[in-house]
Amino acid sequence: MSLRSALRAQTADCHAAVDTLFGSFNLSRTQDYKAFLRAHARVVPSVEHALEEAGINSLLPDWPERRRAHLLAADIRELDDRLPVPLPRPALRCEAAVWGAAYVLEGSKLGGALLAKAVPDHLPSSYLSPQGPKGAMRLFMDRLDASKVDDPGAAVAAARDVFDLFLKAGQVELEAVP
Repeated sequence: MSLRSALRAQTADCHAAVDTLFGSFNLSRTQDYKAFLRAHARVVPSVEHALEEAGINSLLPDWPERRRAHLLAADIRELDDRLPVPLPRPALRCEAAVWGAAYVLEGSKLGGALLAKAVPDHLPSSYLSPQGPKGAMRLFMDRLDASKVDDPGAAVAAARDVFDLFLKAGQVELEAVP
């Protein structure tokens, strides 16, 4: 089984839980959209920093173009909202864990593109609609498939940890929506 297949199969439950939770935000309402972005801002910068500390640049040379924390912060600022306190960084102690965490962040771009359609045109949506190079997702999946990871369990554990961070952040922000 490829690493991608293992990640997809063994994180399907937490992926579905994240999709369900974030599907509860009504992105056509400004307050919900702000809360949605704040939830992501609790997670994305922390995970991006953890990936960088763990050496993602050696696995994905185009990593700087893949980062989205700056887009997220710009959207939040444009909405005159505050950046929340981020959740702790996940511990990414091996290459497999780096791939697992990156899998979640890269996959979230696909979901973001779908969710962006629900955001009214007058609201900023650069985070959900990043203009990356054509074929970036295919390139990521090809590199993931070509990785020589000895321990897919570490990749799955890291991916599940990142999904859990999104769940925690989403629950906190959703509960605060008026």
